[in-house]
Amino acid sequence: MAFDLELLAIFDEIYKTGNVTRAAANLGLPQSTVSVGLGRLREHFNDRLFSRTAKGMLPTPRAQNAIADVRAALQALQHALADQPAFDPAASEREFRICMTDISEVVLLPRLLNHVREVGPGIRVAISKISPDSPLELADGSVDLAVGFMPHLEAGFYQQVLFDQHFVCLAAANHPRVGAELGCEDLRREAHIRVLTSGTGHAIVDKVLAAEGIERRFALKLPSFLGVARIVAQTELLAIVPFRYAAEVAASEAVRALPVPVELPPFQVKQHWHERYHADVSNRWLRQTVASLFLS
Repeated sequence: MAFDLELLAIFDEIYKTGNVTRAAANLGLPQSTVSVGLGRLREHFNDRLFSRTAKGMLPTPRAQNAIADVRAALQALQHALADQPAFDPAASEREFRICMTDISEVVLLPRLLNHVREVGPGIRVAISKISPDSPLELADGSVDLAVGFMPHLEAGFYQQVLFDQHFVCLAAANHPRVGAELGCEDLRREAHIRVLTSGTGHAIVDKVLAAEGIERRFALKLPSFLGVARIVAQTELLAIVPFRYAAEVAASEAVRALPVPVELPPFQVKQHWHERYHADVSNRWLRQTVASLFLS
């Protein structure tokens, strides 16, 4: 027989009041509903459970033996059905797992870590790279959030735009042949860095330049953007990178950010999460924190 919260509440209330009418009033139920419930309880336990006496309905030994378990089950169900408690970052020692691009590690991560340190010093953050496996990791909960450019996510995911990005060309501040403006011939003539990584929107660049008849010569291929600015500053190589990355590294490296002479479509950096964790209070706090810091 299926058991539900109402039956457990009826058992407990009759035990406390010794009276079906008062139990119904306390529970806000019709007396007939409580009587039917008592009948189902008696059928399930194969016992009368409560016997009418001059002192009211007193529990049988079977009911006395069961009441502790009934109340424990009732409490557990009420806890499971109750609203989740608010997430308290100041008291939390939770580890949040975020996958992002290496560009986001440079542009976004320091600011996020500084904020988390202020509001939740016990919180830990684990970072992994956006990859073809990221959707599965979001779905199974091994990653809480993904931040980057992920246009091919299927149904079952939520997303929120954080900001728009556009591309610029990064060149050394003292580059001997690239002046204040960059031309298409500069793109063809100079050697370039190509970064092979996911989640940055760089596939757009290759397609548009190819359509304009501009074939870049790649002298260096890298697995990430982390060393790009230092290499550009100390060589004559060019690199087409997102604007926010260029603005960040220009403060510490001898590089210049130049407009690309071909119009490249912008793209959006978003945060992504799976629908399984949409209502989770800690995941919601993380998303709201990221949005408050980077939403433009």
